[in-house]
Amino acid sequence: MDRATLDMVRTQTLGYPRIGRDRELKRALESYWAGKLDSAGLMAAFHSVVEDGWMTQREAGIDRIAVGGESLYDHVLDWAVRFGLIPARFGALQGLDRLFAMARGVPGIAALEMTKWFDTNYHYLVPEIGAGVVPEADFAGFLELVERARATLGERAVPVVLGPYTLLRLAHLSIPLGVALGKLLPLYRELLASLASLGVTEVQMHEPAFVLSGADEARDEVERIYAGLADAGASLNLVTYYDDLGDAYPWVVQLPVDAITLDFTRGNSLALVEAQGWPTGKVLAAGVIDGRSVWRLRPNEVEDTLRRLRAVPSLQTPGALRLSISSSLQFVPHSASRETALPDPLRGVLAFADEKLGELTALATGDLSGARAAWAAFERFAPADEAVRARVAGLTAGDFRRALSYVERRPKQVALPLLPMTTIGSFPQTREVRQLRSRYTKGEITLAEYEAGIDALTAYAIGVQDGLGLDMLVHGEFERTDMVEFFAQKLTGFAFTQHGWVQSFGSRCVRPPIIYADISRPAPMTVREFAVGQSFTSKPVKGMLTGPVTIINWSYPRADIPRQEIAYQLGLALRDEIADLEAAGAKAVQVDEPALREGLPLKRDRWGIYLAWATDAFRLATCKALPETQVHTHMCYSEFGEILEAIDRLDADVISIENARSDDATLRDLAIYGYPREVGPGVYDIHSPVVPAAAFVEAKVRSFLAHLAPERIWVNPDCGLKTRTWAEVLPSLRAMVEAVAKVRAELG
Repeated sequence: MDRATLDMVRTQTLGYPRIGRDRELKRALESYWAGKLDSAGLMAAFHSVVEDGWMTQREAGIDRIAVGGESLYDHVLDWAVRFGLIPARFGALQGLDRLFAMARGVPGIAALEMTKWFDTNYHYLVPEIGAGVVPEADFAGFLELVERARATLGERAVPVVLGPYTLLRLAHLSIPLGVALGKLLPLYRELLASLASLGVTEVQMHEPAFVLSGADEARDEVERIYAGLADAGASLNLVTYYDDLGDAYPWVVQLPVDAITLDFTRGNSLALVEAQGWPTGKVLAAGVIDGRSVWRLRPNEVEDTLRRLRAVPSLQTPGALRLSISSSLQFVPHSASRETALPDPLRGVLAFADEKLGELTALATGDLSGARAAWAAFERFAPADEAVRARVAGLTAGDFRRALSYVERRPKQVALPLLPMTTIGSFPQTREVRQLRSRYTKGEITLAEYEAGIDALTAYAIGVQDGLGLDMLVHGEFERTDMVEFFAQKLTGFAFTQHGWVQSFGSRCVRPPIIYADISRPAPMTVREFAVGQSFTSKPVKGMLTGPVTIINWSYPRADIPRQEIAYQLGLALRDEIADLEAAGAKAVQVDEPALREGLPLKRDRWGIYLAWATDAFRLATCKALPETQVHTHMCYSEFGEILEAIDRLDADVISIENARSDDATLRDLAIYGYPREVGPGVYDIHSPVVPAAAFVEAKVRSFLAHLAPERIWVNPDCGLKTRTWAEVLPSLRAMVEAVAKVRAELG
């Protein structure tokens, strides 16, 4: 593009990190829940974080700034509340009490189900929409937020609205989609009219569900809805992301909207535009800056995309093409400039949210010289590890197969009582744990003193489990800040940030590591802590590992190295670790893969390739385990019913699953499938502060017996216990033990 053309290109964002540069909103939420901060203080913290994001985008020179996607907890939950989609069990609650009850639960009232947002590591709350629901508008808070944004940003402020198809596609819907859309249409029209009355001239209508397989099935209903929105008020920018529109492309681009935003960093949007053209008179906002990657743009790739788009006749008109981030920036940290501990060549090719704003404006003016120089320096800094790559290249079919079948190896494994009880791995990360880690990091105590402190915490956790009567124990993972970061710190090829926090759900934040080079394991990673834990008990203690696919999906991998290659490198490192755990006396090893499902491509026709290498990576890690070693895995907060063949193919001896918020759905699916090995469905929700009663757990265990034989059932919480307090954990586990004892007695 020549300079005159570039000067007319507008820029837009689709969202910004929403937890705060120093996790201010996280701390405010947790203080509010603890009764240390009132609602006014919470909202003040929220508005401070929100306005910082607005100002940052304005100062970066962004022309159209997405506003209103910010949230106290979850944006999908927010829209369910704004449209009055409130399950009856929350009807007596109001305001923040209702919002947080729907998110976290309260005694006697279960929270909404929580699951993964498309193929990201963000969790959203699943709306429940039944036959009796009567949507009712409550847009006051959203409109007030938009008014604040307009006061700060003027015409640059563009409200974000979650589109009707996506809201319903992601919900638990017990009425026909067309009926539900018809109920919502008047409220969407009311909302657009209200925004227009504020002077809003453009609204981003976010419809990422259009990229999912099956969108074609709702074409008639969607076309009718958008025809009904065409004259409702402000002009619409229909926003999709995470993949291309696929088969839905021809009719989606003809919907009566003024602009459409497509993701050009994932999927095949460019090929669709080139092959099928673009409607004359409609703006294309091209998402060419990857909102989910921490890496700088590759100038040649982006320039080629824009050159090819400019060759499309209908996009040669001034103003027809707009530059965009591909998605909300909530999936990346705030600023790479704060990461001064990273090597300069690596930091030079990183672009977090603030740097991506700079990339967007630089792209609009055509100056990408800085990116070219940075990539050249990085390539000299991080050469390939040929020994690691040769080890992967030398793998054979035997590396992916256990020596004995499950039926043959199970009698050789540890013998436990009927309905064996265990936990998923972690125990509370208390202030004491955090202070111990902080003192060691700051150099205030020696390694020996730090390890002594960790060992004391481990002894307590083992004593609690042993004393309560659990059957297979865990050491508690007090040495681990995060289930991915811990392993990444002990492997080559990873880099770590100091301030790189991103939101996982609510106030829960994670700091994903960055995979910048080939991966290997220089030394054992978990053997010392396992051995310490095992020394305190005669009961078996599980070795605890995070699986290769989860490590990839919860990190920022290099885009130029195939994920399968990275997964196999990780699988080999974990294989070596399992061998060392066995040598140290481990009778059971748990390799968690909670991210297996979330890594699925959004198009079904791409599932096969992904599931083949993802399950092979797990098998590569575990299949050389001795027949006597019981291999466990854990999965949570995703819908697994559609990938049961892949889960079966993992060939794990025991799988534990999230169950409390999904109403036994995965358990039923496993039973119908005929899953041939052992299952540990969660008996209570660890993401809620509610302590379950023994009767509640007993009822759960009895419901399991309706689906599986008792010798195939394990009993455990939904997930790890690191986010809970000991005051919550101890009575919850007592309730679990009491319930199991009663059921065992009846089973004899």
